Amino acid sequence: VKHTILLGAQWGDEGKGKIVDHLAERADMVVRYQGGNNAGHTVTIGEHVLKLHQVPSGITRPQVAAVLGHGMVINPPALVEELDMIASHGISTANLHISATAHLVMPYHILLDRLDEEQRGERAIGTTMRGIGPAYTDKYARRGLRVQDLIEPQRFRQRTAWALERVNLELTRLYGSAPLTVDEIV
Repeated sequence: VKHTILLGAQWGDEGKGKIVDHLAERADMVVRYQGGNNAGHTVTIGEHVLKLHQVPSGITRPQVAAVLGHGMVINPPALVEELDMIASHGISTANLHISATAHLVMPYHILLDRLDEEQRGERAIGTTMRGIGPAYTDKYARRGLRVQDLIEPQRFRQRTAWALERVNLELTRLYGSAPLTVDEIV
């Protein structure tokens, strides 16, 4: 069994998506193992220019399984938007697989990312404000919601309510922001 692993050597655009697309011609599977929708890969297929953020560029090859792996933080609305964009180019997403244990970027992660950057003022670190850092914080603290939580609506609601107990304390006490409700998140 032969495996090819492509690792980036720097932050920013270094052409990984284009290289993965090229290597995918001879692959059975392309796996994105980490990251969120703050990244971007531009892949040109004939006349089609795809700007991918979460989906691995192997999606353009119908014989290749494209996998969003366990180490990713997935923003569900952004993923649906990306899948719609891919489909609008006539590319099937039937070969997409998503790890049940990948974590979710929730709306409160995006809000916390923005509020933290604002609070830092001149010391802001320049995040994309897409909630990636706060989602990874929850992942590593073992309190984040995962893809598998979306399968059962009642479980998703319960897990969201549990998460908001902590998040709302942070929002109101640390940032002076209004609390969020389970209904607006779910």
